Amino acid sequence: MPRFFTGEVHDGLAVITGEDARHMALALRMKTGELVTVCDSTGSDYQCRITDIHPEQVRLCVEAVESSKGEPDVEITLYQALPKGDKLETIIQKTVELGVSRIVPVLTNRCISRPDEKTAKKKLERYHRISLEAAKQCGRGRIPEVESLIDFKTAVERMKRDSLAILFYENAQNSLKRTLAERLGKSVSILVGSEGGFEPSEAAHAAQSGLLSLSLGNRILRCETAPLAAVTAILYEAGEL
Repeated sequence: MPRFFTGEVHDGLAVITGEDARHMALALRMKTGELVTVCDSTGSDYQCRITDIHPEQVRLCVEAVESSKGEPDVEITLYQALPKGDKLETIIQKTVELGVSRIVPVLTNRCISRPDEKTAKKKLERYHRISLEAAKQCGRGRIPEVESLIDFKTAVERMKRDSLAILFYENAQNSLKRTLAERLGKSVSILVGSEGGFEPSEAAHAAQSGLLSLSLGNRILRCETAPLAAVTAILYEAGEL
């Protein structure tokens, strides 16, 4: 069943406008009476029937509502050191499919990519679009937020709010599996490096701030592979896979 996001669901009625309305009317050629799933991006799925459709606006009647099965119980925030090229786009797409709640780009000492404010703003718009499309494709009930670029120390301070905060570091010795078995809660934040990883001073600062320094195994993973491995391990331990 086709799936669309909208914030306009009230009193048993839903409204879809903009690009999605044009797509439904012109590309999909949907008709009145057809069923679609509408999400309000708060974790609810509405089974709706089209009552009126035009390229500018589609009106629907809600027939049933349920909690989205595509939302995991554990909330994962990915703090990703900014990689080169379009790697962050791939990371956003794949981690949204897996089930992250939020993605925050981070500027660390070894980041090669250092966009100016105008470029960063333009890229953020594209990141939002990638998150939206990935959420539609995989059946999410929310659109994971992609936040603006922040610095390393700000990221560490934010991560301390979660019940479990992890920095993945190639020189770490502690086991991810054991940590998840002992300490996994409802909110997890993870910090993954860019191509050059983290400087020892950054790893030390994170540890002093209370973050756990953990390894993803004996193999050095690429910056676009590491977050996928980490998110998958967390969701598996949480019983979501």
